[in-house]
Amino acid sequence: MEQLLFRQARASDLPRIVQIIRQAQAQMRALGSDQWQDGYPAPADIEDDLAAGAGYVLCRAGEAEAVAYGAILFDGEPAYGAIEGRWLTEGTYAVLHRLAVADGHKRQGLAGAFVRRTEQLARERGAGSFRVDTHRDNGYMLRLISRHGFARCGTVRYRSGERIAFEKILE
Repeated sequence: MEQLLFRQARASDLPRIVQIIRQAQAQMRALGSDQWQDGYPAPADIEDDLAAGAGYVLCRAGEAEAVAYGAILFDGEPAYGAIEGRWLTEGTYAVLHRLAVADGHKRQGLAGAFVRRTEQLARERGAGSFRVDTHRDNGYMLRLISRHGFARCGTVRYRSGERIAFEKILE
């Protein structure tokens, strides 16, 4: 199996991360989704991730260029406090937001690798569970979540609309 490097993103990664996000936005638009079509996530959102130490990249071994990006939060997600439904747990959790894989690197298992590395990091940090949310028409993310054993817990709302919320208990 190919070696992948999972690491915290650095300021020097910002242009590549923005490029990956823009590619994901274009793909969603081409598929008819309104997710990420309102300017979010903007470069300022990624800069905030980096400043908070929440931005992570996946790179192929021996290469510096990121092939996937995601923000991993350990201090909660405010929208999750108002879930329409019920979470599986009430303890500490990790959240993965803004997961995107670069064009030319899709359908190679990189999103799955990112999720597995996020789970490992969450366990190392003592999180009891792993939560994500996604747009109802994001088929790629819905399949990824299903493959990795997340349970549907309800819906959460952001300014951009409703998202389906999922959780996986980490053992």
